[in-house]
Amino acid sequence: MVEQNGRRVAGTSTGYADIRKNPLYEVSRTAFGLGVVLGIFLGSLALVRLKNFHLYIVFLCLFHFLEYYITARYNPTKVNVDSFLLNNGVEYIACHTLAILETLIEYVYAPGFKTGRDSRVASVVVVLGYVFILGGQAARSWAMVTASSSFSHVLEKERREDHILVKHGIYRWLRHPSYFGFFWWALGTQMVLLNPVSFVLFAIVLWRFFSARIASEESYLIEFFGNDYVRYRNGVPVRIPFIK
Repeated sequence: MVEQNGRRVAGTSTGYADIRKNPLYEVSRTAFGLGVVLGIFLGSLALVRLKNFHLYIVFLCLFHFLEYYITARYNPTKVNVDSFLLNNGVEYIACHTLAILETLIEYVYAPGFKTGRDSRVASVVVVLGYVFILGGQAARSWAMVTASSSFSHVLEKERREDHILVKHGIYRWLRHPSYFGFFWWALGTQMVLLNPVSFVLFAIVLWRFFSARIASEESYLIEFFGNDYVRYRNGVPVRIPFIK
């Protein structure tokens, strides 16, 4: 712990991440790139028919920007260039690549369906998709802010001095709110795109990932916090289907 502006700050000697792990040119370049893409797709929204696709790209850019920004703002000792989560694994990149391809191919052969104009059911699915996107993003961001220094993009295998069991805020209702948010946000993107194939693929890949991740993470949390975590686990759900 060190003093900073009259406050006790945990982490490095300055209370911030090691600059060697955060080359400013990489951070600036990545943030600038996300901003350019977001600006192009948001700015051209009124000029295209496939508006849901453009909004999908906008939400994707915002998601990755917020991953870095919230970490930098509320957990600065852990932020690094990977906090953008752009390099989030081969499966993640493959899923979004397939989603884009499915959208464009289906739009060529069924433009009415992809814009949601041919079916009231499709329109309802799109609206629900936006609800899932916004709700999922809010849940994940709220979880990151609430957990603060106890949040990490990397699975923690050893307990740190500042690692506490967070049970307040959104953690009162959701045991793993960041995973809950990510899961429903991602499914929402495919509902907005009206991508039946990618929706199923996303659901399977994400469910398998979070099921294994939660099981592994909770084994360490029980080791860190003992019966306190067991009681918390038994009383607060995950709210991802078929994950207890």
